[in-house]
Amino acid sequence: MSIQNFLLNQYAKWKLRDMPEAQREQMTALVSKDPQLFKKIGEEIERRKKGGESEMKAAMEVMKKYRADLAKLMQK
Repeated sequence: MSIQNFLLNQYAKWKLRDMPEAQREQMTALVSKDPQLFKKIGEEIERRKKGGESEMKAAMEVMKKYRADLAKLMQK
């Protein structure tokens, strides 16, 4: 495991600390499979938030946009 992957996993665990353990592990596994996709999603959410959207609305819209990519990732 590279240092970048380790730090990414630690950050994901911190951000998802309110989730149940099983869901948190599933999410960190997904992030480990394709960190660039999640980086792109995060950047787009931040851009929308700076544009005035609420965090929830921005996240929902971006997740809808990347739904197919996320589904493929879950199938692996």
